[in-house]
Amino acid sequence: MTDQPLYAPIPLQWVGPLRFSGNVIDGEEVSVPLATYESPLWPSVKRGAKVSAFVDGGIRATLVDERMSRSVYFRAEHAGAALAAAEDLRTRREQMQEVVSGASRFARLVDLHVQHAGNLLFVRFEFTTGDASGHNMVTLAADHLMPWILQLHPELEYGSISGNFCSDKKATAVNGILGRGKNVVTELTIPRRIVQRLLKSTPEAIARLNTEKNLIGTTLAGGLRSANAHYANMLLAFYLATGQDAANIVEGSQGITQARCATGTCTSPATCPASSSARWATARARGWRPWRRTCGGWAARGARARGQR
Repeated sequence: MTDQPLYAPIPLQWVGPLRFSGNVIDGEEVSVPLATYESPLWPSVKRGAKVSAFVDGGIRATLVDERMSRSVYFRAEHAGAALAAAEDLRTRREQMQEVVSGASRFARLVDLHVQHAGNLLFVRFEFTTGDASGHNMVTLAADHLMPWILQLHPELEYGSISGNFCSDKKATAVNGILGRGKNVVTELTIPRRIVQRLLKSTPEAIARLNTEKNLIGTTLAGGLRSANAHYANMLLAFYLATGQDAANIVEGSQGITQARCATGTCTSPATCPASSSARWATARARGWRPWRRTCGGWAARGARARGQR
C-alpha cells in the first residue's frame, strides 16, 4: 500500500502572452498555465494568443456579473402554504443578510429565486463571495438561513441544504439564464489579413462554419444553453493547473460562440455565463501561490472594483 502514488502528474505548458482589455483588466498581456494530456491543445491556444497580439486592444473581456448560488428546498402542507412563505421571504432580504453575515464575513446576498413543484418550495440564494469561488461559503450561508426560515415559518419542513436548483456541477438551463460564478463575454475583432495569415482562412469561412457547426449542429444535438466547439478542454486545463474545482467544467462548458463579418473583419464573441474560479484555491495549499496570483487575480480585481473583498 505504501507504493501507491499520491499525486497524478499532468503535463503542463504556459501559453501566451494573451493581450486583454476590458472592465477588469486593460492593456495587459498575461500568460496562463494549461495542464492536459491532450497536447494538441497547447499549440491551438498559442495560435489564438498570437492572434490577440496583432489586434488593437487584444481580447475585449467584459465581466458582466458574478455570483455563486445555492438552492435549498422545503416541504409545505400544500402549494398555497409554500407560495405564502415564498412571498414573505422576498420581503426579508435585509434580515436574511444579517443571518448570512453570521456565517461569513464576505458573503453578500444579492438575489433569490423560487420555484414551486407541488408542495415543495425551492429557493435559490445568490451571493457575491469576494475572492473565493464560494461553493463552501454559500453552503454555509444557506445552512444558517434554513433554520432561521423554519423558525419564521414553522409550517414548512426541512428538505435539503441543496435542492439541485443551484445548479452545482450540472448542465442546466438555470445556470445559463441566471448565471453561476462569473458571467463573462469576450470579443475579438480580427482584420482579414490576420485571419488569412495566421488562421489560414477567411472571415466568411469562419462565420459560415460557426453557424453550421456550433449553432445548427448543437441545436440538432439538443444543446442546453450552449453552442461552442470545446470550451471544456481549455477550461479544464486551466482548472487543473491552478487548483480550481475541476468538476465545474460541467457548467463552465456552457457558452455561445458567435462569428460575424463586417468591413473586412471577423468579430467572434464568446459568452460564458457560468464560469467558476477563485483567486485563492487548492493551489495555495500545495505551494503553487505564484500561479494563482498570476492567473486568478483578474476576477479579484473586478470584485474589489465593486467594493467587495
